[in-house]
Amino acid sequence: MNTSNTKNVIVLLLVAILSSVATLVGYNVMIRNNGNAFGFGSSENATSKEIGALADSFDQDQNILLTNLTTPEGYPDFTEAASRSVDGVVHVKTKSISQQQYMNPFDFFFGFGDRGPAQPREQVGFGSGVIISKDGYIITNNHVVENATEVLVSLNDNREFTAKVVGTDKLSDIALLKIEGTEFPYLTFGNSDALQVGEWVLAVGNPFNLTSTVTAGIVSAKNRGNVMGGGLGIQSFIQIDAAVNPGNSGGALVNTRGELVGINTAIYSQTGNFAGYAFAVPISIAGKIAADIKEFGAVQRAYLGISVPNIENIRREDPEKARELSQIRGVLVEDFSERSSAKAAGIQKGDILTAINNIPIRSFAELQIQLNKFRPGDKISVTVDRNGNNRNFNVELKNDEGNTEITRSTDPVTALGATFKPVPDETKKELGINSGIEVVSVVNGALLDTKGIKKGFIIMRMNNTPVNSESDVNRIIAATKTREDKVLLVAGFYPNGRTQYIAIDLTNE
Repeated sequence: MNTSNTKNVIVLLLVAILSSVATLVGYNVMIRNNGNAFGFGSSENATSKEIGALADSFDQDQNILLTNLTTPEGYPDFTEAASRSVDGVVHVKTKSISQQQYMNPFDFFFGFGDRGPAQPREQVGFGSGVIISKDGYIITNNHVVENATEVLVSLNDNREFTAKVVGTDKLSDIALLKIEGTEFPYLTFGNSDALQVGEWVLAVGNPFNLTSTVTAGIVSAKNRGNVMGGGLGIQSFIQIDAAVNPGNSGGALVNTRGELVGINTAIYSQTGNFAGYAFAVPISIAGKIAADIKEFGAVQRAYLGISVPNIENIRREDPEKARELSQIRGVLVEDFSERSSAKAAGIQKGDILTAINNIPIRSFAELQIQLNKFRPGDKISVTVDRNGNNRNFNVELKNDEGNTEITRSTDPVTALGATFKPVPDETKKELGINSGIEVVSVVNGALLDTKGIKKGFIIMRMNNTPVNSESDVNRIIAATKTREDKVLLVAGFYPNGRTQYIAIDLTNE
């Protein structure tokens, strides 16, 4: 081989090596930025910062990058992601009390048919949850823990804990639990906005009480609305085709790097079991709701104060108009609420909202998923198309009451306006009761005071559930507030007095 050919071979080898290094560096950058192979604009960087802020709310460490995404043969490899996920997903068992009417069979036989008093009956439910911090915060679904008087959590290593319901949000079907301890395994937040249709994901949970179950599928659609008849407050779900069944509710949707990108919430089925489609709340929404509940005790919702056309209703009356509206790339401002921050900023009826903070908005679901990231008082940039021209407006978001105040939830016991102490076992024996707490003090004008409950009153049961401590009271009140009627039935007595049954309405508390 002559000198010229040798130089050419060396040059080709150097080019090949440099190309390989560049490819590896580019791939590593892609993975570090949550796998978006098409590069990152300002919107993706903004979203990454928002996810980082949510992760900081729960003191999460930096995401551990998993590089074993494919087998040597080139097939997808989920083993690392699955191994990392199962320890952070828990089995949730709940106990609740339901009222069952009792009918005397003799009355029925002789034609009277009167039902007796409602009989309490314990019900047991199951679901999943995801540990999101080393000190034991857990995200699950509201419907998993709704009305529960006791919540038990089992880890993958078979340890069992009694969980406290920190708070719930019915509109998003998200709840936050807490177990006591340290150094729990947990899942770090991923970027759910960066998910792409066709991307592989894993669903991790406990279907049919089969613990630590992992199924795989792809993202079938994003920002999916009208799930469960539109009964939930959010309409921007991740749709997946991984097998999800009863018991998966509250479990993890993870990407191939083992990052938490959603909370599995609903299935589309006529039988109640998996039939091809399932839906998850994006972690960009679920994580923000959990962070709000942890910090404030209540979800902080920010509103633009606009109304948009309901295309489904219009389609029934005017299909042609509905077709035209569905072609709009953005959100048409049809009208404003009474105290609208959008109107105050200069946005007008007929404007088409096309971006929030430079993040494109193509549908109402995309608008909602962006607004769910903010709190009242936050200022955002809104881009609208007005008669073919783009205009930008700075808007200060408000809450549903038209102001920027933060909503805080009071401690359940505080809402009653009383303090309690346990009844000693000796005193219980003397009084002939199995459970009870004594009212130590009552604030004038507070709920218990208005119902005639004073110092010395002994509460045996609340909603037919025995109470023996202040934590029992907290748990039962929190469960009652999630019910539609929000009525707390207290059974108790003054020593040497008769048993009283007192109904307390918690609607305004």
